[in-house]
Amino acid sequence: MMQLADQGGNGRTRKYVLSGYYGFKNSGDEAVLKSILTALEQEALARGESVEPIVLSSDPEWTKNQYGVDAVHRMKLGEIWSALRKSDGLISGGGSLLQDATGLGSIPYYLGIMEMARWCGKPTFVYAQGIGPVNRGVYRWPISRAFRKAKYVSVRDEESAELLRRFGVPMTGIAVVPDPVMGLPLAGSAEVPEESAKEARSTDATPIVGVSVRFWRGDRADLDRIADALGALAGLRSVRLRFLPFHRGADDDASRYVMERLGGAAPVELAPAYEDPQRMLQEVSRCDLLFGMRLHSLIYAANRGLPLLGLSYDPKIDQFLRRLGQKAVGSTEALDPKRFAEQAAKLLDDPERWRQSAGSAIERLKREAVEPAQRILAYIR
Repeated sequence: MMQLADQGGNGRTRKYVLSGYYGFKNSGDEAVLKSILTALEQEALARGESVEPIVLSSDPEWTKNQYGVDAVHRMKLGEIWSALRKSDGLISGGGSLLQDATGLGSIPYYLGIMEMARWCGKPTFVYAQGIGPVNRGVYRWPISRAFRKAKYVSVRDEESAELLRRFGVPMTGIAVVPDPVMGLPLAGSAEVPEESAKEARSTDATPIVGVSVRFWRGDRADLDRIADALGALAGLRSVRLRFLPFHRGADDDASRYVMERLGGAAPVELAPAYEDPQRMLQEVSRCDLLFGMRLHSLIYAANRGLPLLGLSYDPKIDQFLRRLGQKAVGSTEALDPKRFAEQAAKLLDDPERWRQSAGSAIERLKREAVEPAQRILAYIR
C-alpha cells in the first residue's frame, strides 16, 4: 500500500480518509483522486513525513490495485466508521460533490460522511470542491454547518465560494484554488518533454483535434450541432478527429453518435477509455487542439499547454474557462458551425499565440493546485 518513508520528520505515519466520487472509473474523477494522492505524497516527502490514504470507493479492490492504496466500500458504514476511527482526519473532495442536479442523494451522502468523521472526533478538510447547483433550500443550512465546522475549506472557483457565502460560511474561511488535476503530472514523476509527445504522434502531419463529448440533451440536438461544427472545421482545414471518452461506455456511445453523423467529412478515430488518468493525459498531450464538453478534458488540455475550445453544458465549464481568460465557443443550446470552425482554425494555425496568452494563468493554476495538500498536512502535523 502507498506509504512514504519518513525522511527526517517526526516518524509517525499519518492516515487520512478520502471521500469523493471514486471507484466508478470516470476518468475525470479518477484524475482528481490521482492528483490529490500525488500532491499529498509530494508534500509529505518534502516534509520528511509519512502518509497513508484510505479511499472510500465504489470498487475498493479496483482502487487498491489502481493506486496502491488502502480502500473500503463507500456504502458500508461499518467499514467507513472503522477507517475514520483509526485515521487522523477526513478529506472530502475534490469534484462536484455537493450538488442536487444529478439526484437527491449526493449532498446527504457526502455531508453524512463529514458528520461521521466529527462523531469520531476527527478533523474534516474540504479539498478543491465545486459547489452547486443547490436548488433545494433544505440543503443550504446543513452545507453551511458542515463547512463552518471544517478545519480547512477550499473550492475550485469564485462562484462556489460566493454560493457558500450566501449559505452563511465566512469568506475568510474559504480558499479558492484550482482543480487538483491542474497539478497532475504525466505517467511517472517526470514531465515528458514536448518533443516526446510529438514523436508519439502518427507520422501523418495532419493536425489531431481531440474531441470530448457526453450525452446531455435527451434529443441529442447538442451532439448534432457538434457534428455540424466539426464538419465545418474539416471543410476549412485537413484534420484528424480523435474522440476521447472520459467515461467508459456512455462517452464511447456519445462519440460514436457524433462520428456517424460526420458521414466521412474527416478521418475519425476513437481512443480507448483509459481507466488510468495519466494514460488519458498522455492521449491529450498528443493532440494539437482539444474541443471538449467534459470539464476534465479541458483541464487536461490546459495542464499540457494545449490550445482548447470548450462547449458549455454546466456553469463549471464557463468558470474554468474564465480562469484562462476564455469564453465557451458555444453551449448545448447553441453552437455556430462557422464561428467554431474559424476559431479552431486560428488555434491550429497559431498555437503559440494561445500559449502566450494563457501561459501565465496556467502556470499559476499549477502552482496553486497543490496548496490544499500543503495546508492539510501542515494542520495534521
